[in-house]
Amino acid sequence: MTTHTPESRRTATAPPFPLMTGRDKGYDPRLVDAFLQRARAAFEEAPEAPALTASDIRAVAFPLVRRGYRPDAVDAALARVEDAFAVRERERALSQAGTGEWIGRTRERAQEILDRLTREPGRRFDRVRPLSYGYRVDEVDLVADKIAAFLAEGRPVTVEQVRTVAFRMQRGGYREAQVDAVLDAVVDVMLAVG
Repeated sequence: MTTHTPESRRTATAPPFPLMTGRDKGYDPRLVDAFLQRARAAFEEAPEAPALTASDIRAVAFPLVRRGYRPDAVDAALARVEDAFAVRERERALSQAGTGEWIGRTRERAQEILDRLTREPGRRFDRVRPLSYGYRVDEVDLVADKIAAFLAEGRPVTVEQVRTVAFRMQRGGYREAQVDAVLDAVVDVMLAVG
């Protein structure tokens, strides 16, 4: 009969990400592992793999469970995977459409975002009903000003800053889905220009 020491079991099945301890919750390891396998197959263009885009990777969400993966570690890995997909998408688009058309489309998208973000403060996004909760207007407007300065004047803002921005909630605040969609579009533009 073969016996395994606790140490040999741990090294044989070491998780790819640190696990949460105690009562803290993290991302469901089974779902994270399955998604990362799917992303790898899609990136390697395995015949049976469904297509994935950088946007798909950015939009993925995992339920929280006890003894789950540390969200910050998984999020950092997903950001690297998204970057790799974005680089490949940019290279393919450049080879198909040509540099001029690619730059033109990216400029148009950046201008659409800039037009929204330079609207009057407090009116840049739709608001939720007065008794419902949405993103804090002043916080979103502050981030919108910084992104607008980046798009219009080239002031420094990183993709990671846009990806990780978080807002507190307030009654009658900005509609979350709309703000998130614009932030996703900003990330797309930033990744498009490399």
